[in-house]
Amino acid sequence: MKENTKTKISLGSEIGTMLKSNVRDYAMYIALVVIFIFFGFRTNGLFLSSRNLTDLINQTGYVAVLAIGMTIILIIKHIDLSVGYVAGFLGAVAAILMKSGLNVWVVIPIILCLGIAVGIYQGFLVAKIGVPAFVTTLAGMFIFRGLLSLVTQGTGTIIVDDPTFKALSNGFIPDIISGGSIHILTIIIGIVAVVLMTYSQIKARKNMQKYNFEVSSTPIFLSKIVFISIIIIVIVTMLAGYKGIPWTAVIVGIVLVIYNFMLNKTKLGRYIYGIGGNAEAAELSGVNVKKITFFAFASMSMLAALAGILYTSRLSSASPQAGLGFELDAIASSYIGGVSVNGGIGRVTNTIIGALVIMSLTNGMNLMGVDVSFQYIVKGVIFIIAVAFDVRTRGKRK
Repeated sequence: MKENTKTKISLGSEIGTMLKSNVRDYAMYIALVVIFIFFGFRTNGLFLSSRNLTDLINQTGYVAVLAIGMTIILIIKHIDLSVGYVAGFLGAVAAILMKSGLNVWVVIPIILCLGIAVGIYQGFLVAKIGVPAFVTTLAGMFIFRGLLSLVTQGTGTIIVDDPTFKALSNGFIPDIISGGSIHILTIIIGIVAVVLMTYSQIKARKNMQKYNFEVSSTPIFLSKIVFISIIIIVIVTMLAGYKGIPWTAVIVGIVLVIYNFMLNKTKLGRYIYGIGGNAEAAELSGVNVKKITFFAFASMSMLAALAGILYTSRLSSASPQAGLGFELDAIASSYIGGVSVNGGIGRVTNTIIGALVIMSLTNGMNLMGVDVSFQYIVKGVIFIIAVAFDVRTRGKRK
């Protein structure tokens, strides 16, 4: 089964065993591929066009950012129902500040700091006062929905004219050669990504072999690298055929790298997983559970502020309806991405795939002209199937 196992087994048996033992991790990728093939076929290729994939990335941006923060909240067994209207309200505040003449590079840090302040307020109620997160954030949902109505009741929709702000969710990275039919810089970034991915995979494999950990056989390892490389090259080639990599993808990528590093490489990340696994044991081990809870809520609300900026930028306006249902998409993305309903387990990289699944369903059904009512039903069915599958597969492992 493994390369350093003395008993040799066939390649097919190794693949079967690997899929069986990692079925939960692979399920979301399989689901995403099935969704892409289905909508590509039903829309006569329109869903898979370069322009639509670019739109899909821009549509997914604010949900992906919210879902990354929600993953941490769910890992420590809490929930934040207020993120939708926190995003909507702070997006409207950003629009008002820019209308008053403030520069966009001054407005963005102000909005992020306001998001952190909201998180500290909610984290204080949860960690210090002991109010359940469900109650605290449900109240927050009402409060920020009311504040959003207040700041927009005089003007209604607030139009944003700043071109830099609008470019955050509608712009693309500049090319090194202008006027070409192919975005050269996007292709170069894709090649660099393949090289870095291959190097990191080889380095990780050598480290595991160095300490006598079991690794997959060489054919399986090479097949995995080739498969991921093909996926990266196909995506960047399609993006390069339109206008290149959107700024939204860059922003989400930076957030993803920071949070993935924090969760997997730092003491803070180990504390978060430890609290999710057993909060009492973590506290007895010296972990400051209240401090980590503070951090989780402050982090969540800061990302909600960033999501509000991305959403307002995408629409080039702030409206009284902004934020409606954002929290549901973020929670669904996290669970579809593999966060355990019992806490303690979850990866932000998989959460991004969960967000892509949710937004691909919305995008594909919109292209097919499916009524919004049926869209909610389909997403609800997919959500409950994902959670039921998670519960069953994790139950069998115990």
